[in-house]
Amino acid sequence: MPSRHLRRYQAPEWWPISTKEAVWVVRPSPGPHPLAKSLPLALLVRDVLRYAKTLREARYVIGKGLIKVDGRVRRDYKYPVGLMDVVEIVPTNEVYRMVPHPTKFLWPIPISQEEARYKLCRIENKTMVRGGQIQLNLHDGRNIQLPYEEGSKYDTLDTVLIDIVENRIVDHVKLELNSLGLIVDGKNVGYYGKITEIIQTYRKRESIAKIVTADGKEVRTIIDYLFAVGKDKPLITIAPQQSVQPQ
Repeated sequence: MPSRHLRRYQAPEWWPISTKEAVWVVRPSPGPHPLAKSLPLALLVRDVLRYAKTLREARYVIGKGLIKVDGRVRRDYKYPVGLMDVVEIVPTNEVYRMVPHPTKFLWPIPISQEEARYKLCRIENKTMVRGGQIQLNLHDGRNIQLPYEEGSKYDTLDTVLIDIVENRIVDHVKLELNSLGLIVDGKNVGYYGKITEIIQTYRKRESIAKIVTADGKEVRTIIDYLFAVGKDKPLITIAPQQSVQPQ
């Protein structure tokens, strides 16, 4: 039986906590993101966004229904918040998106209310379901069923822009040469740029990709760590200075 507790020294290194302040820390509930790649909602509210000073205050804020994740009120203070999730503070109308960061792994950046209804999701795999439909299984646990003809044009590791209000696909980005790629894991996490080379290997997810950033730096990573975010420009905001309005 999995443990319901988590010692601080066992928590992911990128969590914004001190290992010597206390013994225990909030363990994320089972959910759409794994423990190593998510942050409990209480820690996001208390240690990152600073809307609370203590865990008791953070639990009170969350329990009152003042925090939304992907457009839904979340009252579980252990709810795991992960890559590309949209977090809204209801009383202040502030909205944040969780994006990769070179030193903090995942970090919230402010976005506009207009962009809050859109989210980029990567297709982790495809399955055939009853009725001859294709089901796209996305990185955040979301599933979308499509007719066979429509579903066939999507490939594993491609990215889709989701309208989280209507749960429908708005746009599609293929993971291929000349697309913009964002590194979401590994030692080069947080870098993004144009994909200029892909070296295929026996296992697709272990293929090597090279991206060139805006300042000309060349970075290599495996395909499994790459997240396609657009063609000529990102479909959503992935850096604090950007202001992108999805079509």
